[in-house]
Amino acid sequence: MEEKGSNSHVKRQKGGMITMPFIFSNEVCEKLAVVGFNTNMISYLTTQLHMPLTKAANTLTNFGGTGSLTPLIGAFVADAYAGRFWTITIASIIYQIGMICLTISAILPQLRPPPCEGEQVCQEANKGQVAILYVSLLLAALGSGGIRPCVVAFGADQFDETDPKQATKTWKYFNWYYFVMGAAILVAVTVLVYIQDNIGWGWGLGIPTFAMFLSIIAFLIGYPLYRNLDPAGSPFTRLLQVCVAAFRKRKLTMVTDPKLLYENEELDAAISLGGKLLHTKHMKFLDKAAIVTEGDDLKSPNLWRLNTVHRVEELKSVIRMGPIWASGILLITAYAQQSTFSLQQAKSMDRHVTKSFQIPAGSMSVFTIVSMLSTIALYDRLLIPFTRKFTGLDRGITFLHRMGIGFVISVFATLVAGLVEVKRKQAAAAHGLVDKPHTIIPISVFWLVPQYSLHGIAEAFMSIGHLEFFYDQAPESMRSTATALFWTAISVGNYFSTFLVTLVHKFSAGPNGSNWLPDNNLNKGKLEYFYWLITLLQVANLIYYIFCAKMYTFKPIQVHNKGSDSSEEEGVELGNKV
Repeated sequence: MEEKGSNSHVKRQKGGMITMPFIFSNEVCEKLAVVGFNTNMISYLTTQLHMPLTKAANTLTNFGGTGSLTPLIGAFVADAYAGRFWTITIASIIYQIGMICLTISAILPQLRPPPCEGEQVCQEANKGQVAILYVSLLLAALGSGGIRPCVVAFGADQFDETDPKQATKTWKYFNWYYFVMGAAILVAVTVLVYIQDNIGWGWGLGIPTFAMFLSIIAFLIGYPLYRNLDPAGSPFTRLLQVCVAAFRKRKLTMVTDPKLLYENEELDAAISLGGKLLHTKHMKFLDKAAIVTEGDDLKSPNLWRLNTVHRVEELKSVIRMGPIWASGILLITAYAQQSTFSLQQAKSMDRHVTKSFQIPAGSMSVFTIVSMLSTIALYDRLLIPFTRKFTGLDRGITFLHRMGIGFVISVFATLVAGLVEVKRKQAAAAHGLVDKPHTIIPISVFWLVPQYSLHGIAEAFMSIGHLEFFYDQAPESMRSTATALFWTAISVGNYFSTFLVTLVHKFSAGPNGSNWLPDNNLNKGKLEYFYWLITLLQVANLIYYIFCAKMYTFKPIQVHNKGSDSSEEEGVELGNKV
């Protein structure tokens, strides 16, 4: 029940900066595990399990999609029943089991096909070997479903937004979170990928597995210090109750004064610790759920017939976020190509840094991470103070502006990627290597740096802005669920990538075996056309986003100011004020 724990929603009023080392330690180890697990997986599938390239690419994007869809389940469990701390802990253990399974399959020869010899056709993994892979990936997806939506929200929970001294730390936390996460990813795409390529997959997967174990220990050690919020009941049930109540009262005439709509602060206490949502004039048909009729019990109402304004506004907030959520899908589709086709480009190019050392193809994403980290640092230290002088906002620019900048940069990333692919194929043709897909083309892999870097800069703007948007604009009792929406956008983006690759592969096939996205010889393909197709889609998406951003209404919330001398002083602010 939502009322459970209504007199003590905060089990421990602790939290604050002291908890950050434990949460960030968990995030560092967890990201080492997840990224070390995923970054070079295309190579594992193609070189160890001998999957065809398009099948391997689709397996990865499907896994990425599923791994980003399961957060809805994890968020529901956290918000409704278990709370964020226990959801993260249990999900981490499930992820750990999945990683152990995959590591064992990489160590034991009988769990993968025999290695290729010479020019013979490689034996693809049998059904049993593929089944072990899929079980491992499924466990990892389920585990990440509990970790991803909760760890971000749990960290932000450590700062009390109703306290002016801590309010600005919440949005700063998102920059810190992404920076720490990026630093961990940087280690994963350099050290771990090098180990996988040059020492072995047993060590390459074993180290992330051990890192995951350390992340669980680090997280549990901080338990006595955390600010843990009680779950406030199923958010989906509340949303459904509003829909049912509005439908049942659909024939009623709307009240002339919104102040006549039903309010009950005691009933909403568990779901409005940070402030009460105020009535907005949009979607008036939902307001009918808050119209009081003769048969309604005002002290303990039947929530399937009568809801408070706060609960109606929760549903409105979720609906308003929908169009902005959808705009993030195509950026993920563009970003997803780095771990599939861009990586295959890198494998065909000269990767030597010195005569004796060459950068692993899987480590090319280091340029994405470095550019992302650099952008976050410059954004936090230079751009925010500069723009604050003009906007008056503590965060410099709104998250909607931040996302828009990211969308523009992402358009240029895929445009440049197509131009570089033209250059790569010209080099292959000039040296007579078009028909030799396994021969290294004498063109430096560093031609790919611009596209990787632009994707990193775009992510620093768009992804953090997206995350801020969901946390800030969601009803406070649904913040795990809202953070899950961030990951579901990634999920749909990955699935759309799979759909787009499959569609292009099918309809670009020529009678002579030609294809934009060939399975075995990228030199004969038209990968640049595929990149430019994504570019055009992103331009259309940018226009759509600008329209949605201009139409968006920020949630108005009545907050109690803890820093005030008067215990009764309250104020109304828009959800993007800080």
